[in-house]
Order: sequence, then C-alpha cells, then structure tokens
Amino acid sequence: MLHALPLCLDSNLNNHKIIGMKKILVAFTTLVLLTTAVSAQQRYAIIDTKYILSKIPEYRDADKKLQLVGEQWQKEIDDKQAILDKMYKNYEAEQVMLTEELKKKREDELFVKEKEIRDLQKKRFGYEGDLFKERQKLVKPIQDKVYNAIQKIAVARVYDFILDKSEGITVIFADPKLDKSDEVLRELGIKN
Repeated sequence: MLHALPLCLDSNLNNHKIIGMKKILVAFTTLVLLTTAVSAQQRYAIIDTKYILSKIPEYRDADKKLQLVGEQWQKEIDDKQAILDKMYKNYEAEQVMLTEELKKKREDELFVKEKEIRDLQKKRFGYEGDLFKERQKLVKPIQDKVYNAIQKIAVARVYDFILDKSEGITVIFADPKLDKSDEVLRELGIKN
C-alpha cells in the first residue's frame, strides 16, 4: 500500500503535466489559427470608374467630342435614309406606270442605296468601326491612366482585389468607407 502512494502521487504529477501540456498545446493552436485567420483575411476596396472618369476633364472633353462626332455621323446616315425613303415613295407612286425594265432599274437603285446606307452605318458604328477607333484614340489613354493609378493604390495598400461598382458587378451593399474612388482621383492629381 505504501508502494501505491508514490504511484498515485507520480500519477497525479503526470496528469498535471499532461493537462498543462494540453493547455499549452490548445493555446499554441489557437494562436496559430488566429494568426492564420488574420493573415488570410482578404483586403479589398470598391471603386466607381464612372464617377472617377466623370471627374477627369480630359475624359469629359473626349466624351463630348465622341458624342458630337457620333451625332454628325448619325445625321449623315439619317439624311441618306430620308433620301432613300423619298426614292421608295416615288417608286411606289410611279410603279404602275413603269415598264418592267424601268421597275428593275429603280429596284436596283433602291437596293444599291440601301446597301450604301447599311455599309456606312457599319463603317461608322459597327464593331471596330470609326466610332470605336475614335474612342480608342481619345478615351483609352485616359482609362489606362486610371487603371494604372488603381493598380498603384492596390499594390501600396496591399489589396487582394478591387471591385468596380459602376458596371458589370452588382454590389448590393458597400460600406462607403471602402469606396476608394476619391483616392484614385488624388493619385491622378485631380481635386474633388
């Protein structure tokens, strides 16, 4: 029985050591998990490129110029369409009096005029048309400056990602303090 007592004391001592080790292990594991969780938090920001671009005088000027050019080209197309419409009305009014040969000639003229208008519309407003090229020439350099400023801010502030709330991505809620649009404007040297 005396012999068992030291075993009990020894056993209690071992249990305290094990409990102590478990506490240290739990504390260490918690610390590691917290550190991992904090470092794994993603940093992000929200910007509004429409807002940013609207504050840049060069962009507003380029946008106005594009609108004017687009309106001029649309007027050119509308004028040609009005001439074509008049040609159609005249053809319909005179059709009963025309010979088959003259009908064919007028229909061919109408077809050619229609094709000219479609080709002009495609040339001016189609994919990679004149308006697209003009936009690339006037607006793309400004957009590139904005994107470079955004990238510079993202690297300096160690953002994992930046959302643009102006188009394409729906942001249901955004804390206003996350909106870094004014910071991008400051980076571009534009006072708000």
